[in-house]
Amino acid sequence: MDQKIIENAKLWGSDPYFSEADRSEISKLLENVSANEMDLTERFYRDLEFGTGGLRAPMGMGQNRMNKYNVRRATQAMSNTILKHFGKSGQPLSAVISYDSRNNSKSFALEAAGVFAANGIKAYVFNALTPTPMLSYGVRYYKAQGGIMITASHNPPIYNGFKAFWNDGAQVVPPMDKEIIDAYNGLTNWGHVKHMSFEEAQAKGLALYTDEKVDEAFYKVIEAKVIQDMDLCKKSGSELSIVYTALHGTGQVPCTEIAHRLGFTKFYSIPEQALPDGNFITVKSPNPEDPKALALAVDYMIKNNADIVYGTDPDCDRLGVVINHHGKPFYLNGNQIGALMLYYIFSTKTKNKTLPSKPLVLKSIVTSPIQNAIVEHFGGEVMDTLTGFKWMAAKIQELEVAKSPYNFVFASEESFGYMPHAESRDKDGVSSVALMSEVALYFKKQGKDLSEALDEIYEKFGFFFETLVSNDYEGIPGTQKISRIMEYFRHYPESNFAGEEIVSKEDYEKGINLPKSNVLSFTFKSGNRLFLRPSGTEPKIKFYVMVRETQGDLATKKINALEKVKVIEDKVKELCEKA
Repeated sequence: MDQKIIENAKLWGSDPYFSEADRSEISKLLENVSANEMDLTERFYRDLEFGTGGLRAPMGMGQNRMNKYNVRRATQAMSNTILKHFGKSGQPLSAVISYDSRNNSKSFALEAAGVFAANGIKAYVFNALTPTPMLSYGVRYYKAQGGIMITASHNPPIYNGFKAFWNDGAQVVPPMDKEIIDAYNGLTNWGHVKHMSFEEAQAKGLALYTDEKVDEAFYKVIEAKVIQDMDLCKKSGSELSIVYTALHGTGQVPCTEIAHRLGFTKFYSIPEQALPDGNFITVKSPNPEDPKALALAVDYMIKNNADIVYGTDPDCDRLGVVINHHGKPFYLNGNQIGALMLYYIFSTKTKNKTLPSKPLVLKSIVTSPIQNAIVEHFGGEVMDTLTGFKWMAAKIQELEVAKSPYNFVFASEESFGYMPHAESRDKDGVSSVALMSEVALYFKKQGKDLSEALDEIYEKFGFFFETLVSNDYEGIPGTQKISRIMEYFRHYPESNFAGEEIVSKEDYEKGINLPKSNVLSFTFKSGNRLFLRPSGTEPKIKFYVMVRETQGDLATKKINALEKVKVIEDKVKELCEKA
């Protein structure tokens, strides 16, 4: 076993900065190194990496684990950076903190508040578990210099995480992320991590819980900036029967509240999944992209002939949708949900809403080009960013600073994330529930469900079909495997891939009109595309297949697209096995 790992473990087992119980946990592992070799290695082979968005890892004691000490260290790094940029401004400094339903999330949030307070930065902590988009909005509402969301999104229950936000309400991007990372890496002496208890911070006026005013302001934004036809919702909202699952996360209160405020009173929540639970006891993974996670809600929808199912992940920034299509469930993917929202916004004129001049839509590079077809047809423009809403938020900020003539309308990515307003600078499951309900109601009034609405879009713009191959590779061997796969595809030796002639290959590590990123894309002569990228937050590599069919009737287009996608997917799986 690597001696450095043993030395790191001994340091954590003896440093008086850590509690006696936490030191004891490590000391017990060291009593039998051979039996605990893998556990010690995973905990101590490196520092927990502060990545471009923050921290995410299994919880536990150790330098490569999510625990209160690494939360303090990350918050101290943020404090140092906030003080560097705003400390001489003369203005009071503040940060906003929220947390999801995961185990230890609230205690981690209060630890972070204690660090901010010890650095003279007032900490506003949401008074209950709260979705990521409301945290983003809270940073802007309080005009704070930064924010923290304690969440690991839809990762398994053993995980937790720390998302870092800057003063625009968006997750940090270059160069700020690099500054925080450098500050984090520079904190090698625990004595330099300041901290006080939350109770002491409260007593000194340096920490406080938020009140309902910020929540109310967030709901008002949705009513004013997301809903296209309030009269339609208020008059006819009760005609749409909705089944909702919070998947044990933060969405139950805000999603129910916004639905009822808008007139969607037939809003039934699955009781077994409504209460917060960090163990997510009814699902294997609390991910609304996974049909199995929505099984209870879908079963209820079919048995009770409801119209639609919504599921949000633990921090309620993603939305999954399933519709009742003539008595059978029809699962919408993220690209389809985004296309329906966009088509409704751009094609439907109401007396209350009109499109602004130079309407702008943002999407990630791996999100369906059907958005280009829709938006450009109606005179708007689409700009691509790297995957992640922090890049879309950064683009909005860049355009605002430059006083650009573009007017932001919508942003999305295929992984079930949508941002239908810019008052919150992250994907927003609460606003998405509101907008999707309006879209479903609009088409129901026309006698169509959302599957039939999609066919309307495909008839007009061609059939676009996208799939995702996601391969999980855990631990150190998994990290090495992902690197081998990327290197193989980076130097792919042939001019043909799965029967498709390659006309161009782009390596985003070289910074092609975008920040550098470990992403590759293949464009084929047919116009079809393949993207691949390692996940930034999970031990997996993702392959995105994009196909468009324009020849033949719609049924023929669908068959041909499915066949093409399967051939490409099979080739991807074959090459990953070999790597």
